Amino acid sequence: MPVALTRRFDDALAFAANLHREQRRKGTGVPYISHPLAVASLVIEHGGGEDEAIAALLHDAIEDQGGETARAKIRRRFGERVTAIVDGCTDSDTTPKPPWEERKRAFIARLGGASESVRLVCAADKLHNARCIVSDYRGVGADIWNRFRARKDGTLWYYRSVLDTLIRAGRTPLVDELERVVDELERLAADAPRMDPDPSVSR
Repeated sequence: MPVALTRRFDDALAFAANLHREQRRKGTGVPYISHPLAVASLVIEHGGGEDEAIAALLHDAIEDQGGETARAKIRRRFGERVTAIVDGCTDSDTTPKPPWEERKRAFIARLGGASESVRLVCAADKLHNARCIVSDYRGVGADIWNRFRARKDGTLWYYRSVLDTLIRAGRTPLVDELERVVDELERLAADAPRMDPDPSVSR
């Protein structure tokens, strides 16, 4: 049955737009809010309820826009369940963030035991990001890896590791689509010149 969206969703949309107003997508001039909107759309299209759709809009809020302060606002305005889903999608809530590989490995380890709601939002998040990388790769080629702290090898490792974790937790049509896009990204990257690794990042 289609999800019924209420004024809570409208409030979350306005809240997310305000939080991310000054952000842009990596390497582009695209307003960052396009990403939470796309993630929320995927969550709704794949059977998520209103809490999951709201969490999709806010999935980067704690990590990128205020840590504990953002968490407290989300809890007050949208409740414990939304907050728990956003927390499950957050790989760091401190500034400065821990080293890239450390926090990504910790996130992947938590994801394996995460709730179905967290895995739904995470899969939608990674699917939209992977689709954008594939699309932009066709435009700029291997230079796209310069947008990412972990460069080519680390980025591919991360997406494949998240995908494998989601598959082990249970296949869904969304996870299957993520697998197709990650496979395509790896094929596109296979023939590209090897990028020099960032000395500050392993893997």
